Amino acid sequence: MSGFDVNAARAQRMEAHGKSWSFQLDGDTFELPTEIDHRTARALRDLDDNDVDGLLGLLLGEKQFKLFVEHDVTMQDIAAILEAYGKETGLGLGED
Repeated sequence: MSGFDVNAARAQRMEAHGKSWSFQLDGDTFELPTEIDHRTARALRDLDDNDVDGLLGLLLGEKQFKLFVEHDVTMQDIAAILEAYGKETGLGLGED
């Protein structure tokens, strides 16, 4: 009897989506992970539901987050980014 092969499933996801998902904003390119490790998932879970900066900081990392906050970004922009990210990676962040 063969069970579910986690490594094969991960390889298939990585082949389909790559290691990161990117978006552009005012000429800068930002990358978010297509796979979220257990530690990051735990940190995300511990965030307040309204902690947008905490969410983006964890996903972007310190260097990218510092650049991101220099842009004039609206909550609608962030919602659109998270919606596209969730749809393309299957992570579903930013959804109710």
